[in-house]
Amino acid sequence: MNLTQLWNNFLTKISDNLSPMSYETWFMDTKLVSLENGVAKVEVPMHIHKNHLKNNYNDLIEEIFTEVTGSNFTFEYYTKEELDEMISTSVSPVVENTPQMETNLNSQYTFENFIVGESNKFAKATALAVAEKPGFMYNPLFIYGNSGLGKTHLMHAIGNYIVKHSNKRVLYVTSEKFVSDFIGINKKNKDGNNFDSVDIFKKKYRDIDVLMIDDIQYLGNANQTQQEFFNTFNDLHGNNKQIIISSDRSPDDLKLLENRLRTRFNWGLIIDILPPDFQLRMDIIDKKIEGQAMAKNFPQDVKEYIASNCTSDIRKLEGAITRIFAYATIMSGSEITLDLAVEALKDYFVKSIVSKNKIDQVQQLVANHYNITVEDLKSKKRVASISVPRQIAMYICRTVLEESLPKIGIEFGGKDHTTVMHSVDKIKKELLNNSILEMEIQKIISQIK
Repeated sequence: MNLTQLWNNFLTKISDNLSPMSYETWFMDTKLVSLENGVAKVEVPMHIHKNHLKNNYNDLIEEIFTEVTGSNFTFEYYTKEELDEMISTSVSPVVENTPQMETNLNSQYTFENFIVGESNKFAKATALAVAEKPGFMYNPLFIYGNSGLGKTHLMHAIGNYIVKHSNKRVLYVTSEKFVSDFIGINKKNKDGNNFDSVDIFKKKYRDIDVLMIDDIQYLGNANQTQQEFFNTFNDLHGNNKQIIISSDRSPDDLKLLENRLRTRFNWGLIIDILPPDFQLRMDIIDKKIEGQAMAKNFPQDVKEYIASNCTSDIRKLEGAITRIFAYATIMSGSEITLDLAVEALKDYFVKSIVSKNKIDQVQQLVANHYNITVEDLKSKKRVASISVPRQIAMYICRTVLEESLPKIGIEFGGKDHTTVMHSVDKIKKELLNNSILEMEIQKIISQIK
């Protein structure tokens, strides 16, 4: 059993011991990254998760994990940034073994809990058809739609169905992970070659039956990686291996991708997921509150208030429900009413609108502050009056918005991710000795918040 399956089994068991809100808040986004020398290392989203899990749940975690594994482990909790830093600063020699095959699937996402309405029933039916006959029905399958509409849920549902009903090898990755793995094969070993790394990369991405790539649009500014993905695509497709791709836009709108890739995306079936209609949003709310202690006292007018204000993003809708439950709990178990819901969500819906494109907002604020245009920030101009504000904007997008390097690069005129990394590092170093710059950046950040 690989680490992903092991942790998914653990999450299933521990969720039975917690309220849905506690589970979603503290455990849903965790990941088991290693089991070595009696120590289990767990990746958590934020620093607050480290302290809370250690101080409030550690005994329960160790007890249930022992039940799942039959062995005793002590637990350590790290954020992704801390794990990345540990890897980069490690002086231990790397053991170049072929990594254990992991699907990277989230077992919580299935066809059974994918709520269907008019806007997504065709997408669900198509995804199920592909899951039943991978490699033969609609290959490749290209799913596109705005963020928060269920594309990732459907991809995981396909993968989980295939794993459950066959012995086929499934791999789910984001395009950012694909880029990262490809960059890794260029590192030479002590003998001055990278043959082992290339073999590991090809085995991971080609010695499989189903490859799922999420958010393919972020491959747009990585030309060499596009070439490798083109080769991988041809190899898999030529051997009747299923390819599933998701994006926030249709293939024809992926202008930064090579034409030969966009052409291949059209070989199979392209489906779009539309924003949920009012009835589907209401059904989702009913499903999300199911099993909650306060569910029976969740008034219809509160449901309609949420459904009317969260029109285009299911994640925002789920967040609104969680916020209301949390607000009612904090208020000593207050009865859920429309007035309480309005109070709990008074800032939330405004933030939802603003956050549809946070990078755009940062670009506009920085441009206004330095009396330049957004087009200047996206241009290739290298004069200091433009390059420095551009670096500052990239720094804020990376450190405050926590956007990925490829996404930032695309939004700043198709810059390479290494350019973004250089800009972020340069501002970090400048801030160590420049208090005036720090004040300027904090002023801009305060406007975002």
